Amino acid sequence: MLIEFSVGNYRSFKDVVTFSMVAADLTADNNTIHNDNLFAVDDDLKLLKSAAIYDANASGKSNLIKALAFMKWFMINSSRQTQSTDDIDIEPFRLSLETENNPSFFEIVFLLDGIKYRYGFEATTKKIVSEWLYYIPNVRESKLFERKEGQINTIKRYQANGVEKLTRDNALFLSVSAQFNIKIAEDILNWLTNSLQVISGLNDSSYRSFTVKCLMENENKNEIINLIKKLDLGIDDINVTQIEVTEDQLSDDLPQEFRKMILRDSGGKGTLITTKHRKFDSENKFISTETFDFTEDESEGTQKAFALAGPLFDTLKNSQTLVIDEFDARLHPLISRTIIELFNSNETNPNNGQLIVMTHDTNLLSPKLFRRDQIWFTEKDRYGASDLYSLVEYKISDDAAFENDYIKGRYGAIPYIGDLTTLINSNGENREKS
Repeated sequence: MLIEFSVGNYRSFKDVVTFSMVAADLTADNNTIHNDNLFAVDDDLKLLKSAAIYDANASGKSNLIKALAFMKWFMINSSRQTQSTDDIDIEPFRLSLETENNPSFFEIVFLLDGIKYRYGFEATTKKIVSEWLYYIPNVRESKLFERKEGQINTIKRYQANGVEKLTRDNALFLSVSAQFNIKIAEDILNWLTNSLQVISGLNDSSYRSFTVKCLMENENKNEIINLIKKLDLGIDDINVTQIEVTEDQLSDDLPQEFRKMILRDSGGKGTLITTKHRKFDSENKFISTETFDFTEDESEGTQKAFALAGPLFDTLKNSQTLVIDEFDARLHPLISRTIIELFNSNETNPNNGQLIVMTHDTNLLSPKLFRRDQIWFTEKDRYGASDLYSLVEYKISDDAAFENDYIKGRYGAIPYIGDLTTLINSNGENREKS
């Protein structure tokens, strides 16, 4: 489970900001607090099942996801997909002389097998400046290893066995440790790989293939089909079949080398997705079903809802954390709301999966759906630096009109648009003279 994620001096984030899934201690005289929206890890720690992050365009919301995605990739791959001469693919905050030569900061706090871990690192484009891993086996936080100024110190329990000497300046010690079968490192990277998923709502091709795989292997198949039916998309059933793919079937617009690469990577196999819709006679009596080609005949919104279904149910079933950028793109607001409700409900989310979405959909800003600690905002200051803050920081009632107050600018994180009438005159000509 994700507890917290922090980032600093990375892209638009100049100072360190922290996103937290820790539930705040909220009290109210009515039922607007939504205790179903959280779950207890122990007597001292309660975590949220969902969260939404809002911003004005280009204010840092997507950079938060990019930071998390980079940290995950680098933790898993820095020891095996980079060479000693490779630069580290980070971009420090570029609008300040104070930070452009300083290291970027990344830290993640998570729960693995009932134990709380805190891992992080600082890095420039050339090297790892510092790295640390702590855990809480009982009550107090204890160090597993710490790396600073080229020196790596570990405790006996970590069982590094000389891996320290094999760690390059531009590779993470945690990543190298996993390559040499250090169990704690392996367990952490397995959690990252299998239980923390970061996807974009704009490009659904990668996770659509996951949903297709689920249907073909009967993994969450009934749940996926039932969700599509209940979303009122007009679909009665979905079928996925494997087909042979030949070069003649590929677009003539593709370069020859791309055509060969596609055939090689797919093994000459492809999938055909079809949907079934109910057909009626002139008296509105059901007579048969009509088959549709999913890609050609279904809407963009339907295709996205289908693509998301696999990751959503995988997250719900296996107690994972799913982070979605541009969540509301091509989705009807009621469908977006339904997905959030799936995670907030004890009935549909008994395993406490977590959903974090980046969105502009203000229809979700409701005390009937979210607690104040589930709503976050990013906003840039006059110097181009992004800040991240939660609605819980505002002294407002738990049944306030979140959406209206946000639109009015009470919480910030909205675009301030100037008077557009000054741009052109009635003849469509620019009013400003050169």
